This record gives sequence, C-alpha cells and structure tokens, in this order.
Amino acid sequence: MRPAPRSKDLKPPEPLPRVPRTTVLSPMALEAGSEGHYVDGAHYDHVYRTRRADQRFYVGLARERNARSVLELGVGTGRVAIALAKDGSEVVGVDRMPPMLERLEARLGRESRAVRERITLRLGDMRSVRLKRRFPLIVAPFNVFMHLYDRRDVERALATCRMHLAPGGRLAFDVLLPDMRALIRDPDRFYKSRPVRDAATGVRRAYSEAFEYDAIAQTQMITSAFRDLEDPRDVYVCPLAHRQFFPAELEALLHYNGFAIEARYGDFDRAPLDAWAESQVIVARIRR
Repeated sequence: MRPAPRSKDLKPPEPLPRVPRTTVLSPMALEAGSEGHYVDGAHYDHVYRTRRADQRFYVGLARERNARSVLELGVGTGRVAIALAKDGSEVVGVDRMPPMLERLEARLGRESRAVRERITLRLGDMRSVRLKRRFPLIVAPFNVFMHLYDRRDVERALATCRMHLAPGGRLAFDVLLPDMRALIRDPDRFYKSRPVRDAATGVRRAYSEAFEYDAIAQTQMITSAFRDLEDPRDVYVCPLAHRQFFPAELEALLHYNGFAIEARYGDFDRAPLDAWAESQVIVARIRR
C-alpha cells in the first residue's frame, strides 16, 4: 500500500481556465433596451391592462398630500395619469417615446372633457426636461427609474425632480427589488411562457424570454421573443433593459443627490419592504 502523501508533497490543483467576460450591454444595446418595449402603444396597453395596484397607490398618495397638480415622469400611455386626472388632479406627463404619447392622446379622446383638460403632455427626457413650474408631487411609476443606467443618468433625473418639486413636496417612484435567483438565469436559454395574442392582429404567438445580466453595470437585458404558432418563420424580438437598484445603494443615491427617504414599501398596499418583496416603492422629500 502506498503511503498517504505528506502535505508538503501535495500540489495545489491547476486553476480552472476562465473565459474573460466583457460587459455585454453596449450603449447601443442599452438604447435599444430603453425603447424597444415602448414602440407599440396598443400592445403595451394590452399587456398591462389589468395592472391596477400602482394606480391606487399613486392616486391615494395624491389625495393624502392634497396634491392637485402632479408631474409624472415616464407617463407612457397614461395608465396612472388618467387615474389621477379622474380623481381630480391636474397632471403634466413627460415621456421621451412619441408612440406612448400618441397612444395616450388616443385614449384621452375617449375620456370626458374634464379629464382631458386636466392632462398636459410634453415630449421630453426626464434627465433634461425643464418646465416653468413646480409641483407638490412628482411620480415616476412602473420602473421608470430602471432606465437610468449609470450614476450620471440618476443624478440628472434627480436634479430634474429637485428643480420641479415645490417646497414641502414629495417624489414617489417604484423600481423592482433585485432578485438574485432571476439575475443568475442561463443567458443562453429562452424560458417559455404561455402563448399570447397580438393586440393588433389577433394572431396567437408562442412567447419566451431570455435574461442576460451585466454584473458590472448592474443591468439586466430581457429579450422577449414572439413566434407565430402557425408560421414559425414569423418571429420578432423585443429588448428591455432594466438597471437593478439594491436598497442600500438606492438610499445612498437619493441621499447624495439631496433626498431623504420618508417611506419605503415592499408593495403598493404599503407592506414593509422585505426579502420577498417584488418592488421597492419609495416616497422621498428634499433633504434639509
């Protein structure tokens, strides 16, 4: 029997070869990921037609703050803006995507005159838009801030908020809570979901998603693929890039850009933020 090797005879194993992984999300990819989800307003409305909890939250907050005028950054097709206007608030809605604003204008055509008169639309970027007024409440619903991909983007958007917030006003927004289980999914795999129906044509399409996480930029690219069930050659993809904000990081970004978190919830029913929450719902004020 051979004697067991002594410790000084043992050699450390050769390290496994590492394939260099560069930052996968280029500026061009991020630009596509910030726009691709918002080029079809009708489809967007169809996908999120049952989303109501955030509407109730922002309408309730406007009531509590007695905020009869609201600035909404990333107004989209008006899901939240119309709910606010129906409740009596005047809303100035800003969005950088013309298809979203066009869809919102079409939706307003079906609303009452009172609701239409309470909503003013502005084509613009939340990082640079400047209006000649201030608001008691600024909102950025449904992950709008997740399209701020680096520190400078965040700083510019928060500067917009500071500039347009009235004394004693509040900034409210929501972003997803990073889910590490979701961020480590295989980037080379498309995960199948239930078929969906095209809002414009009625065609049923197979639906799947791929997820690629850039750990350096803390940004995840979600690629949705839609394939005609009857003609597999008919397929299109839609990119969506989301910056991931971890809770302590988000608090620091707000703090060093002049804000203090007043309330932080784990959902739109104001449950506490915990490890099982899907969203971070933030209410902040200008820091004294």
